[in-house]
Amino acid sequence: MNTLPSNTPTRLILALAAWGVMGLAGLQAADWPQWRGPQRNAVSSETGLLKQWPNEGPKLLWQASDLGMGYSTPSVVGERLYVQGNEGLDDEFVQARAVADGRLLWRTRLGKVGNPNQKPNFPAARSTPTVDGTRLYALGSDGDLACLDAATGKVLWQKNLRADFGGKPGDWAYAESPLVDRQTVLVTPGGAEAALLALNKNSGEPLWKTALSAAETAAYTSPMVVEADGTRQYVQMLEKGLAGVDAKTGQVLWRYDRTVSRYRANVPSPVVRGETIFSAGAGTGAGLIRLKRDAGNWQVEQAYFSHKLPTAIGGAVLVGDLLYGTTAQGLLAVDWATGKVVWDHAALGAASLLWADDRLYLHGENGAVALADAGLDGYREQGRFTPPNPPARRDAMEKSWTYPVVANGRLYLRDHQMLWCYDVRAGAR
Repeated sequence: MNTLPSNTPTRLILALAAWGVMGLAGLQAADWPQWRGPQRNAVSSETGLLKQWPNEGPKLLWQASDLGMGYSTPSVVGERLYVQGNEGLDDEFVQARAVADGRLLWRTRLGKVGNPNQKPNFPAARSTPTVDGTRLYALGSDGDLACLDAATGKVLWQKNLRADFGGKPGDWAYAESPLVDRQTVLVTPGGAEAALLALNKNSGEPLWKTALSAAETAAYTSPMVVEADGTRQYVQMLEKGLAGVDAKTGQVLWRYDRTVSRYRANVPSPVVRGETIFSAGAGTGAGLIRLKRDAGNWQVEQAYFSHKLPTAIGGAVLVGDLLYGTTAQGLLAVDWATGKVVWDHAALGAASLLWADDRLYLHGENGAVALADAGLDGYREQGRFTPPNPPARRDAMEKSWTYPVVANGRLYLRDHQMLWCYDVRAGAR
């Protein structure tokens, strides 16, 4: 069983996480090369960061206001960051910018924006690009999957999940961020032909396709790697629930549907520790399952389920034995093993989260940002601010949904058209 003892120091956990299990090549310890960081768990290995922010917030190094629309967060590797956006409904793109000042280095069109008549209506770029060595993998909201040269933006190969694999996205189009694992790129077309799809990362040729049901569409989460009883699995939430498949063959190993959103909005990505998996669905609840194999067959054992656990779009972060996540009412700290709520705090209300250098970073759906010291004994806020010049909302239901990123001593915050870069190194003025 691939777990760490419950008393393992947090810094050791973070140091181990920095090595990575997904085979992303050529990374520095503080890079943030994909959705929710090196391990897809919203935990940074970085140290030497501010423990408290000034009243006005950390130092703003630069801001850019020409990123296009979208909910993509930046992936940061070395001196470059990569992020997706769109202008209108016919031009969705991925772009590279300089970490030093945010200037545009290159921009490559992926395709058009998917499902423009969605309800509620928020058509825009949604996915976060994945950087693997000299290559970048980006998925447009209409299913345009491209492998690009990270230095130049040149397209090396391209597929369309709808046209090439019969894909069926959910109402709000494709939103997942491609998973690069060893020699594989995993994506979730949905539909009868290839609900899950593994491609050779170098050529784009299919390695395997997994059909689940003709009617099952893709959801809005991103897949995770799980090692269970010596078997490498890919775990993904689709419209009808979690699926675990063999990483080598795509064979379906198990399903779990208790945490499917009643609104057909399965958004938070699964959180994984060893053979245990936490998942959540808006309006339904959240729970933890354990994977077991008996006589060659995989079994799913539900450890707990509750309507009162974190289900917000901003996901959850596991640090030590505490899981942090939000609802519309605020932040919860939950005991991972039992599901017991240890404490709750209003904080910023619903928010997206990350953990870095023994601090919790929150980007609220209301646009505010907070830094907190959080543990078994509660929530102690160490600073709060709102970035300048926020964008106008197209609809009262639309919120600030993008996740915060910490990379190489900098905090990045994204919203429509905007990207803010703050210096959060200890001693920064």
